[in-house]
Amino acid sequence: MGGSSETKFLQELVLYAASAALSCLVLFAGLRHLDPNREASKKALEHKKEIAKRLGRPLIHTNPYEDVIACDVINPDHIDVEFGSIGGLESIKQELFELVILPLRRPDLFSYGKLLGPQKGVLLYGPPGTGKTMLAKAIAKESGAVFINVKISSLMSKWFGDAQKLVAAVFSLAYKLQPAIIFIDEVDSFLGQRRNTDHEALANMKTEFMALWDGFTTDQNARVMVLAATNRPSELDEAILRRLPQAFEIGIPDCKERAEILRVILRGERVEDNIDYDHIASLCEGYTGSDLLELCKKAAYFPVRDLLDEEKNGKQLSAPRHLSESDLEKVLATSQKTKIFNLKSDSQEP
Repeated sequence: MGGSSETKFLQELVLYAASAALSCLVLFAGLRHLDPNREASKKALEHKKEIAKRLGRPLIHTNPYEDVIACDVINPDHIDVEFGSIGGLESIKQELFELVILPLRRPDLFSYGKLLGPQKGVLLYGPPGTGKTMLAKAIAKESGAVFINVKISSLMSKWFGDAQKLVAAVFSLAYKLQPAIIFIDEVDSFLGQRRNTDHEALANMKTEFMALWDGFTTDQNARVMVLAATNRPSELDEAILRRLPQAFEIGIPDCKERAEILRVILRGERVEDNIDYDHIASLCEGYTGSDLLELCKKAAYFPVRDLLDEEKNGKQLSAPRHLSESDLEKVLATSQKTKIFNLKSDSQEP
């Protein structure tokens, strides 16, 4: 009788143990799927494998916070923008090559004394649509540096203390992947002037960012640079401006630059050979590079419309005709460039 009770007890004990183990497995599986960083970790692993292969290095070890940031890492080999893809800005491109790209490409040339130390902070500023983000990507492409496109939304976390850890991860990951460019678009929204109304978490994040940035500034061997872009440089904190000693204004292109931008945009497209780019550029006073791109996109529809009209009349054409100068003039006659920035600037004048 006693033996039977012990057997029954052991059976129940085994059953309870098996049930508990199964419950734990189900719980862990559920938590894994609920983990907000799970997909980020998978994506980060692919990024790390790809970059490690490109750099000819072993796969780097990263923590969960670096994995979140790694999702915003862009391999320079996948960037399709280079200086030749950007019309105009010749003097600025030359300066950027000497001050930013060359130190990242040839650090050996900048190891003779502190005066030749690589730049740790560069600011691109100017009206919207002038090509600041495109220029930043071109810098990464030309230098061969890993491009970390920092998104403020990725740094903000609902968990207390995580935002500062994510900021730290930006710099620690950049150091592991160097040469690297940390790019912050619309930097004024993140590192703007400090105000009493700033949330404590945001203030702490700014302080952490600047402290880590200073650490790289004093490390002469670190091939990491912070590249920032803004439409509103006056909104930046003074402490940030001091850390961005090289500032370049990317302004509204002049007539010569507009003609060059048009040539770059229409390069490789089906266009007539006799387009007078200088004439079209003279009609586009105040246009940004973004405005000129939209102009060309709209003009490209006219050949398609003509083909459809011909088909309605019973003619069959193998392809639309080439884009002509008159197509561009038609668009200019029926549309206007983006004037929001200019109107805002005018309204601030006394």
